[in-house]
Amino acid sequence: MSIFVVDDHPLLREAVVMLIRRLDSKFNVVELDRLAAVAPAVQAHGQPELICLDLKLPDTHGVSGVRELKQQLPEVPLVVLSAAAAQDYEDLAMEAGAEAFVTKSAGAAEITKQLKALLMQGGEETGSAPEKLSKRQKQLLIMLDRGLSNRDIADELKISEHTVKVHLWRLFRRMNVKSRSQASHLARTRGLV
Repeated sequence: MSIFVVDDHPLLREAVVMLIRRLDSKFNVVELDRLAAVAPAVQAHGQPELICLDLKLPDTHGVSGVRELKQQLPEVPLVVLSAAAAQDYEDLAMEAGAEAFVTKSAGAAEITKQLKALLMQGGEETGSAPEKLSKRQKQLLIMLDRGLSNRDIADELKISEHTVKVHLWRLFRRMNVKSRSQASHLARTRGLV
């Protein structure tokens, strides 16, 4: 299993690599210092199972790196590890296609928890409610249970309708369900709402 860590600060990149290797020493971790290095790395190592991306790279602006990687590798989960405050970029990064947004100031334990969740989510059985849903995912389940439309959810959370769709898609994927009703049913049977 290969994981790409894209960060132009060597010390921070090495710290992320160390956290990943603590999760499983068998991971093939490919260190990259700019977005332009991703395509050659795919040629050399194959498609990765996960990409960890810093937002501020020499060849990106804002969330442009997220958009570009999701166009190149739409099936690969992407976690943004950023020094930028979550309120500044989290919704933009999620809307652009990131599966998770973690501030570098969150610390090793939180970063490890997010990486582990993303790396392990592929192995869940159908209709399985993961132990830990994000605060936003729990909010969405409650809103789905109330029968709110995407528009109503967007208004209530003060985010775009597109962002709601992205969040719901990720929630369904995480729970391994295909519809709002399946998600609500599973949430009720597991006591999540």
